Amino acid sequence: MASSNDIKNGSVLNLDGNLWNVIEFQHVKPGKGGAFVRTKLKNVLSGKVVDKTFNAGAKVEFETVDRRDMQYLYNDGTDYIFMDPGNFEQLTISAAVVGDAKDFMLENSSALIGLHNGAAIFLELPASVVLELTYTEPGLQGDRSTGGTKPATLETGREIQVPLFLESGTKVKVDTRSGEYISRVND
Repeated sequence: MASSNDIKNGSVLNLDGNLWNVIEFQHVKPGKGGAFVRTKLKNVLSGKVVDKTFNAGAKVEFETVDRRDMQYLYNDGTDYIFMDPGNFEQLTISAAVVGDAKDFMLENSSALIGLHNGAAIFLELPASVVLELTYTEPGLQGDRSTGGTKPATLETGREIQVPLFLESGTKVKVDTRSGEYISRVND
């Protein structure tokens, strides 16, 4: 057991049998009363975010999570297969752990995998990825300067909103956290 004073961003805490990732923390020393630690925690399995306050010096249980950069190989129909590029060890991860990240993963792309006791508990993608538009309605002449959007399908099958002037075959940068279009990528 460690103290709440040891909490840092990226730490993983075991609270009531659930694993929580520390997103933000702040040590607070008010003029009156005892110090405390204000945190924003994300449940590793469900993704739920909560605010929690600990008294200074309170006992908390830290968990060891091994974070590895791995390469996505393929989907076998139900699970996703990743490989550690250092030792070529393969890891099978369930669709529940991968979640919506599947909409932004191409074969041979990299991801950060969190392992606890040998089991994958979370997957983090880079903040943005470059994907190709496989289908979108053609833009109309004169739509080049308006701020309108239209639906477009990415090469992974995910549908996003893009500006009217983009055409099929265009590469775009997409935010993996929100699924929103960021910019066009010129080759």
